[in-house]
Amino acid sequence: MLPIQRIRDDPDSVREGARRKGESAPIDELLAVDADARSLRTEVEQARAEQRVESAAVRGKPSDDQRVVLTALKQRIQEGETRLAELEQRVEALLLEVPNPPHESVPDGAGPEDNVVARTWGNPPIFGFDPLPHYEIGERLGVFDFERAVKVSGSRFVVLRGDGARLQRALTSFMLDVAREHGYTEIAPPFLVRREAMIGTAQLPKFEDEAYHADDGLFLIPTAEVPVTNLYSGEILEAAQLPITHVALTPCWRREAGAAGKDTRGYIRLHQFEKVEMVRFTTPETSLDELELITSHAEHVLQRLGLHYRVLLMCTGDLGFAQWKKYDVEVWAPGLQQWLEVSSCSVFADFQARRANIRYRPAPGEKPRHVHTLNGSGLGVPRTFDAILETYQQEDGTVVIPEPLRTYLGGLERLTAP
Repeated sequence: MLPIQRIRDDPDSVREGARRKGESAPIDELLAVDADARSLRTEVEQARAEQRVESAAVRGKPSDDQRVVLTALKQRIQEGETRLAELEQRVEALLLEVPNPPHESVPDGAGPEDNVVARTWGNPPIFGFDPLPHYEIGERLGVFDFERAVKVSGSRFVVLRGDGARLQRALTSFMLDVAREHGYTEIAPPFLVRREAMIGTAQLPKFEDEAYHADDGLFLIPTAEVPVTNLYSGEILEAAQLPITHVALTPCWRREAGAAGKDTRGYIRLHQFEKVEMVRFTTPETSLDELELITSHAEHVLQRLGLHYRVLLMCTGDLGFAQWKKYDVEVWAPGLQQWLEVSSCSVFADFQARRANIRYRPAPGEKPRHVHTLNGSGLGVPRTFDAILETYQQEDGTVVIPEPLRTYLGGLERLTAP
């Protein structure tokens, strides 16, 4: 959320930021309602001042004329306060609809085709045969059971079996351990959160239609970013605590998983999936450097696994509502012959921190400031799993397990058909 004073002082830059992102922003309505609220607030304060003067003039029992004046002032104040509360509530609601303007270093663009390749790592694998897509590999090995998943839960769900389920568990443990090597403290958060937590990380109100929610007002998390970021909502941290770095493995639920078709077949776009998420809280002066750092931590997982990937600097039109600046990390899937996004690493400036009211005190006695928040997948599990199957597939139908994962699998070196 942007501070209202920033919008009052420079509405054109906020409009321009929304335009660069291809987002709408109710700036004119917001400023009009805010002006009405400020004017009414002045009127209510004037009425209270008159009430104090009139009350001070009463000696003993008020006269009929004094009673009439005091009654009118009381009603005027009550009506003004009621209307003022409505206007202030509307201002807060409109502020939640204003996107975070992009950082000046973010390239302009309309969509994915305008993202900039920042770097690549490794080389695509070379095969002496036609590589298969992950869903064919997995079905031949008995790893995936899509049909029974549909029977149990419907489309966009999957069942993993046997060594496939073990491989995924190994992969998540490896990702968490790599994050811990980089200093992250592991968190096991709740999977259901309050509406306020979803608002705090900007999932609501914009993406409410994509969220799963329960009848009691709780929401299934779309990412661990939501509960982990909100751990410090309403708190004032000390500067010495920063940066705070957490990592969490959670299931994630998203109602909108893409339309059925070639690009969504297999273990790619699901309503439920696992993801390891890194979250950082830092100072405004260091947050852009921290973005480079958290991105490097996501990359390190892929490097250790020996998977070919690239890093994209996202353009304004593909940045997202809340992000200030973002990198996407995409792994190469040789069977699909396409790049798969496995991580988005974002810095939000103080956009989330203002919504969740997370502050820090720069020095003893100084006025608190809002922290800057960051998060990054470390990594999204299904697509990393897919890339392993496709990259390490063998002509005999087996899949070689990357060496770093073998210790988590009791020394197992290959996936083979049952």
